[in-house]
Amino acid sequence: MRISGLAICLAWAAAAAAQTNPAAAAARSWRQSHERAIIAEFMDLLAIPNLARDADGIRRNAAAVSALLEKRGVKTRLLEVPGAPPVVYGEMATPGASRTLLFYAHYDGQPLDPKEWATEPWRPVLRDGPLDQGGRVVELPGEGAINPEWRIYARSASDDKAPLAAFGAALDALQAKHIALRSNLKFVIEGEEEAGSPHLAEIIRRNKDLLASDVWLICDGPVHQSRRQQIVFGARGIVELDVTVYGPSHELHSGHYGNWAPNPAMMLARLLASMKDDDGRVTIERFYDGIEPLSEREKQAVAEAPDVDADLMRELWLGRTENGGRKLVELINLPSLNVRGMSAARAGAGASNVVPATATASIDIRLVKGIGPETAVRRVIEHIRRQGYTVVDGEPDARTRMEHPRVARVVVDPGAYPASRTSMDLPISQLVLRTAEEARGPVVKLPTMGGSVPLYMIEDILHAPTITVPIANHDNNQHSFNENLRILNLWDGIELMAALLAM
Repeated sequence: MRISGLAICLAWAAAAAAQTNPAAAAARSWRQSHERAIIAEFMDLLAIPNLARDADGIRRNAAAVSALLEKRGVKTRLLEVPGAPPVVYGEMATPGASRTLLFYAHYDGQPLDPKEWATEPWRPVLRDGPLDQGGRVVELPGEGAINPEWRIYARSASDDKAPLAAFGAALDALQAKHIALRSNLKFVIEGEEEAGSPHLAEIIRRNKDLLASDVWLICDGPVHQSRRQQIVFGARGIVELDVTVYGPSHELHSGHYGNWAPNPAMMLARLLASMKDDDGRVTIERFYDGIEPLSEREKQAVAEAPDVDADLMRELWLGRTENGGRKLVELINLPSLNVRGMSAARAGAGASNVVPATATASIDIRLVKGIGPETAVRRVIEHIRRQGYTVVDGEPDARTRMEHPRVARVVVDPGAYPASRTSMDLPISQLVLRTAEEARGPVVKLPTMGGSVPLYMIEDILHAPTITVPIANHDNNQHSFNENLRILNLWDGIELMAALLAM
């Protein structure tokens, strides 16, 4: 976000003035003398392809993550189940400690199309600014401080290898500056988070005693759009579904058959339009029923969050927002329905003058506490039926399509999971907040992040609270091309992780 220079200066000054945490201060001092080594190690890790479907690349990543931790005295092992990338588990015991902190991150990355990237996704490069503002590729300087506004471009630079670099540097700093640990430390670094963590629950069940802890600190996601550190106490769940509607058995000439053969693209457009009003509120019956209300402390946290909406609208070229102009920080505590993409025949230069045979929309629903995946899907299917459609879950045959004027196939992704939220009132929640504020100054406290992480399984199986402590810049292009990490976010993240590791 192009926030003002004054706002940036004030944020930096607040963080520097408030840094009373000795571990964070030690990490800053140590980092200033080791910047090139930190960046070089990080780039080596980023250069390893990390798509979950690439078994060889995944194994190389797991080995590299294990080596990164072992180098700092963390004992590691791989936790495996058939058909799944390994989880890298690490532990560092502290004699006499009564508390165990578990740090979670993941080493896999989102699928991509290399042709969309300005540079190769697994050839990390430094740029002297954001690419969309003319940032040029630059070399790592041989001496002197590295400009903190430079950025590293590579797949997983922010999501989610940045915390791995921060762990390593923070542990180095604590050891070099003789900052004593006061808790037992555990690490869980997953290898298929971007695929929805389909095997993580099984791995947790098989290793319940090993993974027992007082809190899981989820090191994933971006800091607040104001560039202030944020601590997040929950995540929305998610369910994804594809809706396909049908026209003729095959594409037809639009001149010979237009106005006669039903056009599934138009049918789908009308069906999707029936799910939301013009202001973006979901009109599916009972869509918002059952939401677990926020506590008074959570409501206060939402009210106190910085107002960044106007800046975001300028950054994103938005002439309006949905839901009556309510703030983004409020709306992420509600369920959402999003059309991820649509397809019907072809468009642009490849378009043909045809009536399409089918049209498909991919939808995601972000879930909040109180509304599970099954409930949300059932409400969507009931709505589709009320629009006059016969709903099927398999490819309809000729008889089915001829017997019903409107047929919709709904396919639900099996990787759905519910939302999760940890109370801000817990002693461990308050300790994490105090530690973060000592390290980074006033933090933004959010009951729920907008994105989805399968935290529910940690609550359900281990009965442990989860708290998210992100470090990446908000404009990092995660899940898209030209993903990047702002150098200052890495430096700040090292200080935050040092404070939490020594908490």
